[in-house]
Amino acid sequence: MRRTRSTNGSISTNTTAPARWRSSLQRCGEPRRMSSERSFVANDGTVIGYRQLGSGPGLVLLHGGLQSAASFADLGAALADRFTVIIPDRRGRGLSGPFRPDHCMATEIHDLGRLLAETGARNVFALSSGALVALHTALVNPAISRLALYEPPLEFGSVQPRYWASNYEAALTKKDLAAAFVAVVKGTGDNGIMTKLPAPVLRSFFAMVMRLRRDASAGDRPPLATLIPLVHYDIELIKEMAGDPDRYRSLGTKTLLLGGDRSQGYLKAGVDALTAILPNATRIELKGTGHIAADNEGDPTRVAAELRRFFA
Repeated sequence: MRRTRSTNGSISTNTTAPARWRSSLQRCGEPRRMSSERSFVANDGTVIGYRQLGSGPGLVLLHGGLQSAASFADLGAALADRFTVIIPDRRGRGLSGPFRPDHCMATEIHDLGRLLAETGARNVFALSSGALVALHTALVNPAISRLALYEPPLEFGSVQPRYWASNYEAALTKKDLAAAFVAVVKGTGDNGIMTKLPAPVLRSFFAMVMRLRRDASAGDRPPLATLIPLVHYDIELIKEMAGDPDRYRSLGTKTLLLGGDRSQGYLKAGVDALTAILPNATRIELKGTGHIAADNEGDPTRVAAELRRFFA
């Protein structure tokens, strides 16, 4: 392993790809292409880490809640033959430092802006709360030339993406991570069996899974015990950014709006609103997919195909 520090304070750590990333690259026919771990120090002193792989124009992949950079290993591998793929860990997980008490959207915008400046990337794909961050970054940062958003959770009028948040916060206060996870699944999960099962049944199931896999990561992902409490910060971002979507009308950036036909209604409503408002947007609905299609556990190959066309 070799660390280098640049003159502007960024840190680069070169290493071979961890198991998940290596297997993803091999499945995509690129067994010799490796990812590197890199980082920079934000203005508040927090280290923001990211993985970089591939070659070509820079493309940032920004994850959502209950995710980390490792959640986009398969998506990144599917794009690495065409792009220099940059996948950051948002704060609180993986390669990045912790949240600070004053965390807000301005912090997220700064982190993404610094990443764009560090890497020279001008293309951004983002999912869920990450898409909310990317949308608001594009409003104030002209470095983003093309933007692809997968179902940002917009709150406006009768559209209430936080309808489940009180159950989540109550469970978190009681340190009942299984119940908090149930609230997230029911509030953000696709229309299907998991969102229809009674909450007590799901809680018992998830509690058992978490006991059996205590402190265990899924591949290179942080464990659920780490990720579940971090959803609080995503909820706060949605609350902070609630308001009339008409404010996005000034965004002239070429934008691709993606979504799945199995996603919850409030997510579709947000994409509908942006489709009507953004002056330079194209919308694509992926049939048979839901909110986390870009995740390793979703359908990243289909998402990658749309991104390859859009960012070409």
